[in-house]
Amino acid sequence: MPDSPERVLVTKIGFDGHDRGSRVVAAFLRDAGMEVIYTPPWQQIEAVVRLSQQEDVDVIGVSSLATDHLIVPDLMKALAEAGMGHVRVIVGGIVPKPEEADLTGAGVSAVFGPGATSEEIVTTVRRLAAEARDTRAEMEEME
Repeated sequence: MPDSPERVLVTKIGFDGHDRGSRVVAAFLRDAGMEVIYTPPWQQIEAVVRLSQQEDVDVIGVSSLATDHLIVPDLMKALAEAGMGHVRVIVGGIVPKPEEADLTGAGVSAVFGPGATSEEIVTTVRRLAAEARDTRAEMEEME
């Protein structure tokens, strides 16, 4: 599996319907050779967890422009409860600096704000996908 492309779910949870940024990110991740599963806006956390399981993703990218990042800690809990703690989560969009610490404290691996480059995001997603796969392999060895 290490030679297979990184699998990334790009989604929007909550009520924010502004999806231009997430569509752009999904496109350049695909162009970088990753397998990208893209959802339309207004996803519920349970649906994101279920889709992540079904699609065997390494990384979930959540786009937030209207405070929907505030429910990402609930996503982190739901992933852990579903045995998906190895999946890395990143958040992109408008996140006030003081709230970034809340996200990373909840287990979010990276937060990208305006001005983040596609190269920076691709490099980070590749690294996080490798970490997710390593963690998953360790978890499977322990079973």
